[in-house]
Amino acid sequence: MTSAAAFDRQIPDTAARKVEFISLSHLNPSTELDPIPTRGIDLAYFRTYVRALEEGGYDYTLLPYGAGGADSFVVASAVGQLTERIKPIVALRPNTTFPLVGAQKLATLDQLTEGRAVVHLISGGSDAEQARQGDYLPKDRRYARTSEYIDLLRRAWTEPAPFGHEGEFYRFDDFGPGFAPYDAPIPISLGGQSDEAFRVGGEKADIFSFWGEPLDDLTAEIDRVHAIARAAGRTTLPRIWVTFRPIIAKTDELAWKKAHEYVARIADTFGKSAYGRQSFLKGTPQNVGSQRALSFADKADLYDRALWTRTAAVTNAAGASTALVGSPETVAAAILDYVDRGADLVSIRGYDTLADAVDYGRHILPLVRQEIAHREATGRRGTLQADHLGNYTEDYRRHATADHR
Repeated sequence: MTSAAAFDRQIPDTAARKVEFISLSHLNPSTELDPIPTRGIDLAYFRTYVRALEEGGYDYTLLPYGAGGADSFVVASAVGQLTERIKPIVALRPNTTFPLVGAQKLATLDQLTEGRAVVHLISGGSDAEQARQGDYLPKDRRYARTSEYIDLLRRAWTEPAPFGHEGEFYRFDDFGPGFAPYDAPIPISLGGQSDEAFRVGGEKADIFSFWGEPLDDLTAEIDRVHAIARAAGRTTLPRIWVTFRPIIAKTDELAWKKAHEYVARIADTFGKSAYGRQSFLKGTPQNVGSQRALSFADKADLYDRALWTRTAAVTNAAGASTALVGSPETVAAAILDYVDRGADLVSIRGYDTLADAVDYGRHILPLVRQEIAHREATGRRGTLQADHLGNYTEDYRRHATADHR
């Protein structure tokens, strides 16, 4: 059993002072639990889902990108018009959109949403997926292309006079000035765990994203990206975004019953290649993030307070797939453990997508925000983490390993 460190009311020096929440927008009711054969948008469902995020108090929503999926720019624009506050994050692959056009589209979105646009650049972790849209650049050069892309986005938004460019990947003459964002340059997010990802993200990204990993391992990765940023002379370090797939219920025991039911259904869906791009995601993953997730899953099911890796194991770590399991209090305490290590952007999305988004908004976000408000008001940590120990107790471990068949 994992041992809990003695609880200290002192706020760690590494702790983020604020926390914002991200979800992922879903276009139809198909899930890993109940796959529905569809490639379309269920407009009524999408409106309901986005409204649930707004009412639930989320700050951002990610609009994902895939070769066979909906266009993330168009969906982000719809989110912007369906909400008043949520910031749409456009997932963008540099191979699909020329950088000056990408800058124009993002600035247009930012104007339409009065400064809410964010972009998450996906360099590409799978040669096969990249090739589906004609990208044959080797993986070790894709982050170099992303680096050049970032520079051109920022220049297109800020250069006051026309400029030309002749780089390794892009060339043009006499462009500009480009279409400007609403008020300030648009935040640029980057993810990945290859050496190239860390170099580009540390040197240039406003946000660096991770999947949920054991606390000490993720802390080392945060330290790494921040060290690269400092070495590049940056005075503002990248914000840290971490993603989980929480499985919650009223008590830890009920959450574990749900978790074991879920993982059996998810494994069945993946085995049948019945959801999304699962037929393309078998075999050894090419991206380092998935390799790391599978390595953690191979070593143990449970880490720290509530991190469960079996969901990654049964899906071949196809995307963000590690879970936090427990009561809302246990899961909120686990999220705060990551906040204490420096994460200030927390993405939580469930397996029962709409119902989970509603439940998180009702039961998780308020607990975390209450703790952050307490810290700001008192300069001390509250007792949530001390009172809800999760995997640091025998009872939780017993629920996690019980036979729920």
